[in-house]
Formats: sequence, C-alpha cells, structure tokens
Amino acid sequence: MIHHWVDGKPYAGTGTRNAPVTNPATGVTTDDVALASAEDVDAAVASARAAYPAWRDTSLSKRVQILFRFRELLNERKDELARIITAEHGKVVSDAAGEVARGLEVVEFACGIPQLLKGGFSENVSTSVDAYSILQPLGVVAGITPFNFPVMVPMWMFPIAIACGNSFVLKPSEKDPSAALFLAELWAQAGLPEGVFNVVQGDKTAVDALLEHKDVKAVSFVGSTPIARYIYETSARNGKRVQALGGAKNHMVVLPDADLDLAADAAVNAGFGSAGERCMAISVLVAVEPVADELIAKITERMAKLVTGPGDDPASEMGPLVTRAHRDTVAAYLSSSAEQGATLVVDGREGLPEGEGFWLRPTLIDNVTSGMDCYKDEIFGPVLSVVRVSSYEDAMELLHNNPYGNGTAIFTNDGGAARRFQNEVEVGMVGINVPIPVPMAYYSFGGWKNSLFGDSHAHGIEGVHFYTRTKAVTARWLDPSHGGINLGFPENA
Repeated sequence: MIHHWVDGKPYAGTGTRNAPVTNPATGVTTDDVALASAEDVDAAVASARAAYPAWRDTSLSKRVQILFRFRELLNERKDELARIITAEHGKVVSDAAGEVARGLEVVEFACGIPQLLKGGFSENVSTSVDAYSILQPLGVVAGITPFNFPVMVPMWMFPIAIACGNSFVLKPSEKDPSAALFLAELWAQAGLPEGVFNVVQGDKTAVDALLEHKDVKAVSFVGSTPIARYIYETSARNGKRVQALGGAKNHMVVLPDADLDLAADAAVNAGFGSAGERCMAISVLVAVEPVADELIAKITERMAKLVTGPGDDPASEMGPLVTRAHRDTVAAYLSSSAEQGATLVVDGREGLPEGEGFWLRPTLIDNVTSGMDCYKDEIFGPVLSVVRVSSYEDAMELLHNNPYGNGTAIFTNDGGAARRFQNEVEVGMVGINVPIPVPMAYYSFGGWKNSLFGDSHAHGIEGVHFYTRTKAVTARWLDPSHGGINLGFPENA
C-alpha cells in the first residue's frame, strides 16, 4: 500500500478507501494507494502548521544549505526517480529523465533565495525616517498536481515555497503517487525539519479538505480548465491566495517561408512526446497555404518511424496513455473527427503493440475546422490536428478566437513576422521556431485566458511573489546629536 507522508515519516492515515495504481504498459495493477480522509488532511496541515514558525525563523543560509543537499541527492538518484515515473505514468524513460531535469532547474533557482528575497530600502524619506519593505512567508501552503508530470509540476511549487519559509502540503495525482514519497524521503535525508514537507494521497475528498481548511493560506494547482476554475473559485471563497493553471489547445503556425523539415520535426516531437499528455503539447498545426500538403507528407514520413512501446524499453519513443479510460476517450475523437468531415491521415488505432497496455499510436488528422470536437476540446493525447488557412491574418484570428491561451509557436524565417506574432498573440508563452516554449526556471510558467485562473504564474520571480507577502516598514529614530529630540515624521517632515 502506498501511504502518505506526515511529520517527516510515512503515515498510514485513517481513511478506509484506496485506489489501484496501474502500469499503463501492461494494464496490470502494481499496488494500491491510500485515499486520504478529511482527518488525514487535518493531520498533514497540523504538522505543517506546527513546523512553520521554526522554519520561518530559520536563517536563509541554513535553508539554502538544505536546498543544496536536496538538489545533490535528487541529482544522484534522478535515474531511479525517472524509472518510478515510467512505471506508473508510462512515459518513456528519456521523457521521464527530462522531467526530472526540468524540476531540478527550479530547485537550483530556489537555491538563490537570499538574493530573491531582498526587499527595498529608502533612507531619510523624512527627517530621521527610513522606509523599507520585506518579503515574508505565508504559512502553510498546498500544491495539487496532475498525473502527467508527477515530479516536475510539484517542483514548480514546493522548492520555492519552502525556500521562502513556508511549510508545504502536496496532494499528488492518485494515478502515479510514488514519486511524491520518493521526494519526501530525499527532503528528510537533506535535513528538512519534520512537518515542513508533507504528502497526502487522495482524490476530491482530499482536495476539498485542503481548499476549505482554515490553516491553508495558499493553493497552487495544475490541471484541466474546469477543475482549475473550481480550485480558483473555492479557494477564493475560503480566503486563500490561489494560482490555478488550466488546460490548453496549443497552436503551431507554419508560414510559407518556414523551414519545413524543421517544422515537421518540431510537430512530431511536440505533438507526440509523452504521448501528448502535457499541457504544452502542440495539438493544432496551422498550415498557412500553400505549405500544408508538403508539410503533412514530411510529418507522415516521420510518424512512420516512431516506435511505440513500453516506457522502460530503450527502443521506445512513445509510451502508452495513463489509463484505459483515458485511452478510450482519446480514441473516440478519431471516430468523431472522421464523422464530422476531417481526414484521418494516420490512424493511431492501427498497428498497436501487443498486450493489455493502454495503447494508442500517434494520430494525424487533416482538414480540421474550428467547429469540430477534435479542435474544440483538449484531447490530451497523441493527436495532431491540421487546420489549413490562407493567410497570417486567418491564423491569428483562429488563435484569438480560441478560449485557451497557454502556449503557441510560429515557424518562419521572417523576423518581422515573428516579431509581429509575439506582440499580437494573446497567449502566455510563445515559441519562435521553438515548438514547446517552456521557460527556464528563472522565468515564470503560465498562460492567459482560460489557461490561468489567478494572477500569478508558476516558479520564477512570480513564484517567489506568490509564496510571500510584502510588509512595508516606516521607522523613526531619535537623533542623539539633537539631545534626544524626536525629529521624526510627520511633525518635522
């Protein structure tokens, strides 16, 4: 049984429910995970609340020493962690290793917290009066994270939150829960005090208990748009600070002057990496004519060489989907797209690997229009839709009318067109000849429109601001050279 982590050690909890954990490549249940009760959430929050005062008062130097030790332990055992991800999520080991590496970047960014927490200081704003600002932690904060990145997304959150002096409660996905406990063990080995980092496994019961808990001061979330909206509204109603990153429908615009080989490689990598189960996946290729036919031919040629198989097989380039139900949902879009008039260029239901795994091969759909379900919905699978347009202006209209605004890319050799695109497009993250514009850790990750609820993006300097609050101080001191006469603000301003 996979349990929780409270007070610096495994915690069985009081809940009576559990859920199966399955290897997506075989369809075999490998373990069960305990689902937290509201009382289990109370225990985790109480542990975090008790640990917070001492951790808040721990010096920045000591915090950074622990962060560096955590970083070194994580780096030493990154291959082991990648295998845990593959076993429960299904992504190929190289994708899992890349996920760990991107999470490590945020840990490294958080190691610079003494610089990041600097406030401002103004001397003598009035006679013998100084003014300054300081950044202070919030208290107990929580992260609710998705199945598709069980390591990277939590590490967008807790390294910065903990570095800022908060204590943290993580609620990972019940589909791949083991990575969270692995990270908790590394924190303990790094010397993090008991209670500063806690894990509650669970489902909606655990989520709601966190959202409604009076001692949780802030909530970070990554997931689908409907749930992000629910997290945002419920958290706000309970007086919490919230950043809720929602869904996506990422478009890749290819202009006629683009390098089509580069664009084809990018479309395949961005569309089918991690089986398309990522919020930055390219799911819509907008081909500005007359490039569509040639581009589709190049993509089809590359897709034929992609190897779909178990994530722990070094030959595999794409693994299975996370659950049977999700695989069936994604596959249904292939039928509906054909029924609605699109063309299935490559049908991912054909040539599947043997066995009971949750398989679907990469799929390419042409002649897609904005009214089709495969265009409107976030499919979250290895399905790439091609929309043909006649001009740059038509492409921009398509993007502006889409309710999502997470990531986008443009492929072109025209610097003027690229600059115009980055200025005009209503999307939070933009790639120019880069298909997946995930920013480095010292910038912040987040979208616009229905891809973000709340004002703050994840990690980077916005993450530091999210996990701290500013206190402005105005100080007045007696000037001994004037015989102790009070020369302060406002009487002597």
